[in-house]
Amino acid sequence: MSFNLRFLKNINYKTEILAGLTVAMTMMPESLSFAILGGFPPLVGLYAAFIMGLITAVFGGRPGLISGGAGATVVVLIALMQSHGIDYVFAAVALAGLLQILVGVFKLGKFIRLVPQPVMFGFVNGLAVIIFMSQLEQFKTVVNGETVWLAGTALYTMLGLVALTIAIILFFPKISKAIPPSLVAILVIFALVMGFGIDTKTVKDIASVSGGLPPFHIPQVPFTLETLQIIFPYALIMAGVGLTESLLTLNLVDEIAGNRGNGNRECVAQGSANVLNGFFFGMGGCAMIAQTLVNLSAGARARLSGIVAALTILAIILVGAPVIENVPMAALVGVMVMVAISTFEWISFRIINKMPKHDIFVGILVAVITIWLHNLALAVLIGVIISALVFAWESAKRIRARKYTDDKGVKHYEMYGPLFFGSVTAFNEKFDVANDPQEVIMDFRESRVADMSGIEALNKLTERYRKAGKTLHLKHLSPDCRGLLKNADAVIDVNILEDPHYGVV
Repeated sequence: MSFNLRFLKNINYKTEILAGLTVAMTMMPESLSFAILGGFPPLVGLYAAFIMGLITAVFGGRPGLISGGAGATVVVLIALMQSHGIDYVFAAVALAGLLQILVGVFKLGKFIRLVPQPVMFGFVNGLAVIIFMSQLEQFKTVVNGETVWLAGTALYTMLGLVALTIAIILFFPKISKAIPPSLVAILVIFALVMGFGIDTKTVKDIASVSGGLPPFHIPQVPFTLETLQIIFPYALIMAGVGLTESLLTLNLVDEIAGNRGNGNRECVAQGSANVLNGFFFGMGGCAMIAQTLVNLSAGARARLSGIVAALTILAIILVGAPVIENVPMAALVGVMVMVAISTFEWISFRIINKMPKHDIFVGILVAVITIWLHNLALAVLIGVIISALVFAWESAKRIRARKYTDDKGVKHYEMYGPLFFGSVTAFNEKFDVANDPQEVIMDFRESRVADMSGIEALNKLTERYRKAGKTLHLKHLSPDCRGLLKNADAVIDVNILEDPHYGVV
C-alpha cells in the first residue's frame, strides 16, 4: 500500500489524466497496425498495449515512460507466426519476458550506458524518420483487393485535416496550456468530421477494437526440448530488441526530465509484462518512444498518465469501441507527424561541423540502418561496435614512453597510456633491447595494462631482455599483472602504497 500511495503524491492529476487520454488515442491505431502487420488478430495488439502499459507504468524504471505493443518486437515474431502459428508466438513472448527479468535481476541493464552519443543521435533521428514514413500508410486505401494511394477529394480531405491537426498542436499552447494540444486537436477534428459528415478514413477502417477482458490462455505447444529450440532464438532476439529500445527510450526520458531512472527495474517490469502477455493473449512489446514523447509533451511526469492510458485502452475495448472507431485517422496522423518532428535531434545538424568525422559517420550509419532495416537493436549494436573499434584505434596511438639514462647508467622507460591489444605493436617498437645497458627500469605509474594481450607483450619483452643477459625491473604493476607474468627473471619492484590495484580484463 505504501508503494501505491508514494507514486500518487505530488501529482498534477488534471495534466496526468489528459496526457494519458492523449497517449491512448495515439497508441491504439499503432498497436492495431502492428498486430495486423504480424498476422495476429487485431485485439492481440490492444491487449498487449493494455498489459504492457499498465505493468510498466506501475512497476517500471521511471515515471513518464510509455510501453505497448511495439513494431520493433512484432517484426521479430512474424516468421514464427507464419511457420508455427500464434501459440508458439505466445510461448516465445513469455520466454522473452523471462530472459528480460533475468537481465534485470543480474543488473545487466547498466550496459546501456555503453551506447555513445553519436549512436543515440543516429537512433533517434532514424526513429523519427520511421515514425514519419509510417504515417504515409494512412494515405493508402484498398481498391479491388489492391492497395493504392488516395487520390482526388479523399486525398485533399486527408491532407487538409492533417494540416489542421498540426496547426492546432502548434498554436493552441498560445491560447491555453491547461489541456494537451494533441488531445484538443483530436477532439476538434473528430467534432468537425462528425458534425459536417466528412467522408474520411477512420479507426474502424483499420480494424474493430471491440472485445472483452484479456483471456487467460496457456500456449498450446508441446513442452519439449524441440519446442524450446524453435522458440528460443525468437525469444532471445525479441528480449534483446525490446530491452535495447526500452533502455534507450529510458535514457532519452532521463535527459528530458533531468533525473535518472532505474534501468534494471525497467528490465524486470518489461519482462514481467511480456510474461503476462504470453498467457493473456498479447503479442508482447516494449517502450514506445513516440507515445512516450506524446506523454512528455503533454506535461506528464508521473506514473499516473501511463496507468490512465492503459485503463483507457481497456475501457475502449470493453465499452467505448463504437465511439473510438469513428475517430478520424487524419487527426492521429497529424499528432504522430508532430511527434516525429519533435523526436528528431535537430541539434545534430548544428554541431555536425564540430564533431569528429568518425562520430558523424557512426551517427549517419545508425540512422540509415534504422530506416532501411527497421531494426533498432541491430543499428545500435553496429554503431556501438564501430564506436568501440574507433576508440580502440585512437587509444592505441596514446601509448608512449619517456626515455632517459640516469647517472648510474640505468636506462629508464616511463610508460604513458594504456597497454592493450591495439597498442601492443607500438609498445614493442619503443624498446631497443640490443643497445640498452645491462640494467633497465620500466615504470608503469602513468600506464595501465588493460588485457591479456598487454600481459603477453610484457612476457615476450622480458624474455627478450633475459636472452640478452640484461636485467629488467618492472615498477608499479598491479597484483594481477604481476601474477600473470611468466618470466621469473624479470625483477618486479613491489610498493604496497604506490602500486595500482586494478584487475586485468
